Amino acid sequence: MVEPKSQKLLGTLILNLAVALGGIIMAWPILWMISASFKRLNEIYTFPPTIIPRNFTLGNYQRLFTDWPFGRWYINSLAVAVLVTLAVLFFTSLAGFGFAKYRFRGRQPLFMVMLSSTMIPFELILIPLFILMSRLGWTNSYQSLIIPFMAPALGIFLMRQYISTLPSELMEAARIDGATEFSIYWRVMLPLMRPVLAAQAILTFLGSWNSYLWPLTVMRNRDSMTLPVGMVSMMGSITAGSEPPVGASMAAATLITIPVIIVFLFVQRYYISGLTAAGVKE
Repeated sequence: MVEPKSQKLLGTLILNLAVALGGIIMAWPILWMISASFKRLNEIYTFPPTIIPRNFTLGNYQRLFTDWPFGRWYINSLAVAVLVTLAVLFFTSLAGFGFAKYRFRGRQPLFMVMLSSTMIPFELILIPLFILMSRLGWTNSYQSLIIPFMAPALGIFLMRQYISTLPSELMEAARIDGATEFSIYWRVMLPLMRPVLAAQAILTFLGSWNSYLWPLTVMRNRDSMTLPVGMVSMMGSITAGSEPPVGASMAAATLITIPVIIVFLFVQRYYISGLTAAGVKE
């Protein structure tokens, strides 16, 4: 009969093997993508696929910046994602603070209406939102990519759930010291919200960075495109006799993953704790 300690070790070993196998399965496409970005077209289509390029080349990266305004697309996406993330962190934390720590008339119905708006598919409001942007003269401008998404209901819910777990006595102590309500939010509560801010930052940055449908709808100028829209236009710009931009697309995809990895590395220690703590109910 297997002893409890041996059973625990066996279970841990099986779990680690399963996690390792899952990691390899998930990492394989990424490794192939990076490898393909340094291969010539004929080697990319070679079967079985290889990880280490036989004929290492930087031609795909050179073509990426020569044939398309990839640098401009990169700056566009980075600027929009950073601005949207900063705006979302400020407005959702402020609104979540209000819903969690203040009692006012209509608070609960307003929160329920706001939360129920998350069930409306974005495709349903796409046309009305585009008409609004058009009447404001914001089509083909970065305002249309930033302003409509500065205070998502799901982000406010996430913040409110987390702030509800913070002790209200800190606010009372700050009021006794003469702090204003905004000072309480900015100097007392906001530093305590780092875990949920980190979780919200990653979710928002990824959503904006990978957004395709809305930028495709409102952005018309080639130089104003963001990366997802620009990459699709790359595949549509093939002319007769030209080489399909498969390698260039792999190079673009490799460069696109860099900001996401950097953001996650900076906030990873707060990310999980922020998501789990935000699930605690009042």
